[in-house]
Amino acid sequence: MTQAIHNFSAGPCILPPSVLSQASQAVHDLDGMGLSLIEISHRSKAFVDIMEEARSLVRSELNLPGRYEVLFLQGGASLGFLTAAMNFIPEGGSMDYAVTGTWAKKALKEAKRIGGAQALSSSEETGFDRIPALPSSSAADFVHITTNNTIYGTQYGADPVIDTPMVADMSSDIFSRPVDIEKYACIYAGAQKNMGPAGTVLYIYDTERIGKTGRDIPSYLDLAVHADKDSMFNTPPVFAVYTSMLTLRWLKDNGGVEGARDRNAAKAACIYGEIDRNPLFNGFADPGSRSVMNATFTAADDAHTSAFLAACDEAGISGIKGHRSVGGFRASMYNALPLASVEVLVEVMREFERTRG
Repeated sequence: MTQAIHNFSAGPCILPPSVLSQASQAVHDLDGMGLSLIEISHRSKAFVDIMEEARSLVRSELNLPGRYEVLFLQGGASLGFLTAAMNFIPEGGSMDYAVTGTWAKKALKEAKRIGGAQALSSSEETGFDRIPALPSSSAADFVHITTNNTIYGTQYGADPVIDTPMVADMSSDIFSRPVDIEKYACIYAGAQKNMGPAGTVLYIYDTERIGKTGRDIPSYLDLAVHADKDSMFNTPPVFAVYTSMLTLRWLKDNGGVEGARDRNAAKAACIYGEIDRNPLFNGFADPGSRSVMNATFTAADDAHTSAFLAACDEAGISGIKGHRSVGGFRASMYNALPLASVEVLVEVMREFERTRG
């Protein structure tokens, strides 16, 4: 019998088995049409219905007010860095950035290309091991945050309390907990961290706050252009949208974002409890900033690193090696990862202590 694989990959992410099965079938034959999902017209009723269901599920699962628009586009969050800046920073205005990791730095770098972007706070001096405090307000038009940092394993535990409207990259924790959407002018999220396969990026934005920059935005970067065409200004990434729709169906059927929050809290408590208890491992992130999505930790003795990775491999644990910026290990625990996989990892850590401690 083939050993079960426990997928802790930081992204592309683990997906529910039922979603993988349905998506695989659709590539061969979508809903008994005799045609593959990836060969039908994106203008066909079959795919228009898929796109509309995906957008509708985003609305219902995040409880979006009617004035918020939902789009599934291409380019990933890396294009989103510039897209968000161009659509929300007014000419002569500004956006402040909380610099909490690699992706936040890249977002600020792209925004600086159009001007009016600067760092509001940063944890770079401490190696991005924590989420720096935000002021209660900012003189900027918007404040940009990266809600979860996959490389360093830090996360905002809740929506920040700040008077200034926010723009957020939620690529790696979207749909992992409820969101106070009224705090955000725009949320963007690459699908491949917690929602679906690589290839699409979700945009959610307040239509009352867009279209006021005074700048000439290239058509493909203009969110209003995409909204006018219902996410079909150009041919959409049909497979990524379809699979994201299936994942959102699965989320809805399993308690929605509230259910995901509770399951994710249980997984985080399991792994961090062992990291803090086991003398052979050290947590990387400051305890007050620990990510529920990505637990980062290192071996207390670096000589044990390769041996622990080998033990994980033998136990069927995949994707546990840490990013080079931190080293050590990273357990990515996205929505579809079951608690049982975390328990297997914890047991490997305990056995490692018994044999190496």
